Amino acid sequence: MLSFLFFAAAWVACLAKSNEHYSYSPALGQGSGTPFSSKEEGSITGVKVWENPNSFITGIQLRHGTKWGHLNGRVTTSEARLDLFVGEAIIQVSGKYNPSNFIYQLIFVTNKGRSLIAGQPLQNSFNFYPKHAEAELLMLSGRFNSAGIRSLGAHWGRVYAVDPTADDAMETPNT
Repeated sequence: MLSFLFFAAAWVACLAKSNEHYSYSPALGQGSGTPFSSKEEGSITGVKVWENPNSFITGIQLRHGTKWGHLNGRVTTSEARLDLFVGEAIIQVSGKYNPSNFIYQLIFVTNKGRSLIAGQPLQNSFNFYPKHAEAELLMLSGRFNSAGIRSLGAHWGRVYAVDPTADDAMETPNT
């Protein structure tokens, strides 16, 4: 029984540490379509966004490490791409959306002052950012249909990795 209590206490401590910097920017836009989540392991290292020329966003894809995740939405001929440098993270997602149909513009801003702008500056503005200064974009979630991205939300937090050289092998923040 004592070992179970110890395990439970350790598990709760790990959960508290992993969620310490978590925040969520609630999804906005039309709530219909296929739900998606771009969660993968590690920090985001790249972003691809597709748009209908002079119109709305049709697809989003994030890279974690060296692996591109699942394409959410669809590919068109108009692609915008941002490859992040080592130590660079996305700290803001802004843009424009129409509450009755699509996300029209996406702007990804990094902690190094670089940005990716895709789509058209039409309709209502939004601005997603973490509640904690140490946090970065972990994943995007939302909905899409056969035409494009219908809604979008952002999940923020810190990415931790185990440092094998540490004496106690505790988790350390990625830098």
